[in-house]
Amino acid sequence: MDPTHDTPPAIRLRGLRKGFATGAGRVTAVDGIDLTVGRGEIVAFLGPNGAGKTTTIDMLLGLTPPDAGTAEVLGLPPRRAVRSGRVSAVLQTGGLLRDLTVRETVQAIASLHRAGGRVAEVMERTSISGIAGRKVSKCSGGEQQRLKFALALLPDPDLLILDEPTAGMDVNARRDFWETMRQDADSGRTVLFATHYLEEAEQFAQRTVLIVRGGIVADGSTSQVRSMASGRTVSATLPALEAAGPAGDHPVLAALRGRADVRRLERSGARITATATDSDALAMALLRDFRAHDLEVSAPSLETAFVDLTRGGSAVVPAADVIAAGGAA
Repeated sequence: MDPTHDTPPAIRLRGLRKGFATGAGRVTAVDGIDLTVGRGEIVAFLGPNGAGKTTTIDMLLGLTPPDAGTAEVLGLPPRRAVRSGRVSAVLQTGGLLRDLTVRETVQAIASLHRAGGRVAEVMERTSISGIAGRKVSKCSGGEQQRLKFALALLPDPDLLILDEPTAGMDVNARRDFWETMRQDADSGRTVLFATHYLEEAEQFAQRTVLIVRGGIVADGSTSQVRSMASGRTVSATLPALEAAGPAGDHPVLAALRGRADVRRLERSGARITATATDSDALAMALLRDFRAHDLEVSAPSLETAFVDLTRGGSAVVPAADVIAAGGAA
């Protein structure tokens, strides 16, 4: 028997709900979220501003109680999991002591976790050894983010929850950060991160969870979430448009817009770009009927899926159906 069979997942949310009273009435921030995250996964938590990401993270960390539903972290109530040192977070809120040096800050937090022996290792892993003597007040935003990351690693947690973790970091620092995350996940650490950098989710997350208006509308691998967008993109150069000049309408464009499989059509000189529900059929028609050349077919980017799904366009389907298509939540 697999000895990990009965090991609880890193995160289990069931029917999670949370609302807040405002001057205009009560607002529902999280509306019945069901989510399971297994050990060792790197999961991107995406959504537009106000979607409920931060409120969900606050409930995961025990910072605010749910109005309904349950949250378990590593099989424990969130606060107990955090108190045990098995969960760490890097949040956008929360300050550092500006008059301490970087090293003094790490040493102070290490003493709280009885992790003094990990100070040098953690500082090296997060690339802050070179600024160890610098006061926190003199550190850039990216350097302070790396310092927060170092503090989160001190207790050697099983679960890392990160809210915009690379904000303010330069390109090299972001690359090094995610290389560390990959190594941690390979060793069994679970990482859940909220980000506005869609390319980070596309490049580094094994799984993407998209939340809109307090509910999950997509959950699966990046390729699965991309496939939920409005179709593949087909680009080609058309001889008829080359001969017609750079501007104006053309019968070729009208013919393409009339196809049932073309959802969106744009022209740039002699080149057209179409979003199609059946890219193979459209590509064949362009080659056969319009003598197209330099034809390219590309899958939707995560950004395209993000825009389609968060705008409530035709790609949005009930969360249960999306989860069934994209992977169990």
